[in-house]
Formats: sequence, structure tokens, C-alpha cells
Amino acid sequence: MAVSIDLSGTSAVVTGGGKGIGRAIGEHLTRAGARVWVWDIAPGQSDWAGSVTVDITKPDQIAMAVAQTLAQTPGIDVLVNDAGFLGYGLFEQLERDAWRYIIEVNLMGTIEVTRQLLPNLRQSSRGRIVNLGSLAGKEGLPNMAAYSAASAGVIAFTKALARELADTGVRVNCVAPGPIATDLISELGPEVVAGMVAASPLKRLGTVDEVASLVVWLCSDACSFNTGAVFDMSGGRATY
Repeated sequence: MAVSIDLSGTSAVVTGGGKGIGRAIGEHLTRAGARVWVWDIAPGQSDWAGSVTVDITKPDQIAMAVAQTLAQTPGIDVLVNDAGFLGYGLFEQLERDAWRYIIEVNLMGTIEVTRQLLPNLRQSSRGRIVNLGSLAGKEGLPNMAAYSAASAGVIAFTKALARELADTGVRVNCVAPGPIATDLISELGPEVVAGMVAASPLKRLGTVDEVASLVVWLCSDACSFNTGAVFDMSGGRATY
């Protein structure tokens, strides 16, 4: 049974919304009635969202993206921090620049985007922040040490910020997907993907639409008492 969520009159920013999970989230938010701005490092245009080219590891570019977005809308009600970079391989073989970049994108980028948009979200009567973490951040996954560390940071940041904003109308939650069928996962190679499927109790990868449906609910008025929570999307793989 389809669930109908009405986000009419809501303005949303989705980082990393150019493809994969982020794109699905943006499309689902749009179908729910929200006006969406996609912030992505890759230039792009769509007929369903505004598009802003931004590298979230650069605070000055984030500031320009904020100004560009607010020039077209009186405020921001929803922020979905989806932009991420996976990185895969033995930690001891990662160069310093490689593991630092993983943390800069996944953790520091999420924090800086949130910091710069928070004054606007505070002004909204229905402010929502949804951070995309990962199963790796809860359990730590081999060959993903830096990514696991960054994702764990996103989870802790979510919990702490939610408590700081508990006396406002802003709700802050995290979605922690396991392997989802995206180009990011398929590029790891068939053997790695087969291992991920084998480790799943449901014996499949998740879909971007499944993740997006949960995110849209977290952005809605129905999510009024949940804040500082971490929602698994792992097909039963998460152990806690």
C-alpha cells in the first residue's frame, strides 16, 4: 500500500542529489510536493529540481550555494546530507590524502553544510535534517576503515545536534544504509557485491527507492517525536 506524504510548501536541499540515493531522495521529495535544490559536485540540470554546483569540502563554495539557493526561496525547511565518497581498500595501503578526503566529504562536509544552513532551518516551523550515515558507521567494516570512522562521526553528530535542537521545531535523524544497488556499489566489482548479498539475511541489495521512502517520512510532519535516531536500511544485516 502506497503511503501519501504531503510536503507542499516545503523547500529542501539535498546534497549529492545528482545520482544514486541522493537523486532518488530528491525525486521522492519532489513527488511529495517539496521544492528541491540539488547540491552536487557534478554540474547538472533537471526538470524537477534546482541545481547548484558545489564541493562540500570547500566552505566558501557552500556559502555561495546557500546564497544562490536563498535567492530563489524565502527559506529552507529540509536538509538531506547525502553527499558521500566511499573509498575501499586496506587502510594501511591508503595514502594520507585518500583517507583524509573520505573524512572531509562524509563527515566534515556534512557538518559544514549543516552549520551554514542551520540558521535558516531554525526559522522553519517544520525544520528537518536527515543525515545519511552507513552500516559501516555502526559496526565497522573491513576495507572501509576511514569510511566507517566518518560514518560513525555522522551518527554521533546527529545524536548530539538533535539534543541541542530539542527545544526547537527542528528534528535531526540519521539513516544508515547497508549496501544499496547504486553505481557506487557496483563499481566495487562483482565479487565484492556478491559477498555483500551473501551477508544479507534478505539476500539482496537494497534499492534507492526504499531509502528515499524512509527519508521522505523523516522529513514529514509524521516524524514529530523521533529525533537523534538512527534508522537502519540493511535488510536485517545490522546486529544492533
